[in-house]
Amino acid sequence: MTSTLSAPRVGQQRPSHLSIPDYSSSTGEEAVDLARMAGLDLDPWQEFVLANSLGERSDGRWAAFEVGLVVSRQNGKGAILEARELAGLFLLGEKLIIHSAHEFTTSREHQIRLTELIQGTPEFHARVKPKGYKNSHGEEGIELKSGQRIRFKTRTKSGGRGFSSDCLILDEAMILPDSAHGALLPTLSARPNPQVWYTGSAVDQEIHEHGLVLARLRKRGHEGGDPSLAYFEWTADADTDSVEQVADDPDAWADANPGLGIRISSEYVANERRSMDARTFAVERLGVGDWPNLEGVDGDGISREMWDACKDQTSKVNHPAVFAFDVRPNRSASAVCVAGLRDDGLYHVEVVDHRPGTGWVPQRLAELVERHHPSAVICDQASPAAALLGKLAKLGVDVETVGPKEHAQGCGVLFDAVEQRALRHLGTAEIAAAVAGASRRPLGEAWAWSRKSSAVDISPLVAATLALWGAQTDSGPSVYEDRGLLVV
Repeated sequence: MTSTLSAPRVGQQRPSHLSIPDYSSSTGEEAVDLARMAGLDLDPWQEFVLANSLGERSDGRWAAFEVGLVVSRQNGKGAILEARELAGLFLLGEKLIIHSAHEFTTSREHQIRLTELIQGTPEFHARVKPKGYKNSHGEEGIELKSGQRIRFKTRTKSGGRGFSSDCLILDEAMILPDSAHGALLPTLSARPNPQVWYTGSAVDQEIHEHGLVLARLRKRGHEGGDPSLAYFEWTADADTDSVEQVADDPDAWADANPGLGIRISSEYVANERRSMDARTFAVERLGVGDWPNLEGVDGDGISREMWDACKDQTSKVNHPAVFAFDVRPNRSASAVCVAGLRDDGLYHVEVVDHRPGTGWVPQRLAELVERHHPSAVICDQASPAAALLGKLAKLGVDVETVGPKEHAQGCGVLFDAVEQRALRHLGTAEIAAAVAGASRRPLGEAWAWSRKSSAVDISPLVAATLALWGAQTDSGPSVYEDRGLLVV
């Protein structure tokens, strides 16, 4: 690579991938004018996104229920969200806007920028309730005298429950766990004209373990024709296996960065290129990404429809139970599950606990064993979970280890039970996300769950699979004192 790079062209505004539903009119121009009142002057590409995401059908409802925006960092994505939120508060009369991000600092910085825009505009500031700028931890937001609000939240499995929002912003969507998505999306269900935004940069599987939600949205955006999705993506024409030449091509920089020459200087990008390897540069600056392979994610195994058909929020084990536990390959999270028969002869599986790390597992299992007297505690002897066997033995927990053969048998048992609706579960987000994102690996003529190639954390699914296998194969009767497992 030479020490200097020629200047790229400036002014590429059209997205590399674009899908817009039909609409009869747009509130976008009014939203742009409103932002300008606050001193927020949008670039042409930002106005394009806003205009085509705020298109309305003839009945006055948004043409786009979902809006996806994928663009590299520092191009000005945040300004579009600021303009959308100003419009929601001061133009559209939306009762509640929820702005969520993966990191607290990201959400907080956005709150500060929006607050400054409102406070700097007398017409807007006058409509804010006295003490309406909320900065207490957990209460971050802005409230108007009309009762309209915007809340700023960090994503969790349950964050957003109990709210009913008109507009949901999912920033940093390349790090959006299925469980958090499942907790937040229903907040729109009771509103008459809701809209949800997914914004972020390209997914890199080496960094982003929760990129499946955005990858699914991207797939729909690339396919086009979705009647309720407005999708905008700026990226260079390359993939992570062929990036050396395109990384040094100034035209590729412009293709992937609509803010180039406006918000980002070509000199800065050239410096980035000199400092980064081609793959990192392609992901971070060219928007190329290393996206999850969606082939078979929903169809290769248990479909979402099959799984949802077995949901029963009143279900519980009424006979001797089996516990199983599993650990992610990088040891970042662990899961404990239970399975057993109900009185009606159907099987029940349940996520007992699912937390970061592994240190909590031995003591938690010891407590569960002492309380519930299960017929077995199981783990995969070839999995990362086996490293906990020594600590469990010291706590007096007897663990039955199984091998690939039993793992494959358990996968078949679980699949058949779900397909035949001979199983019930509580519908918790952790295992639903694992079912949706699990990949399979061949084991002879059978198959087992693949921890390494799955797009999400599947430790709850693996633990549930092993627990169900144990519950179906266990032949030793034992007394179950509680006659109904209620794990808390």
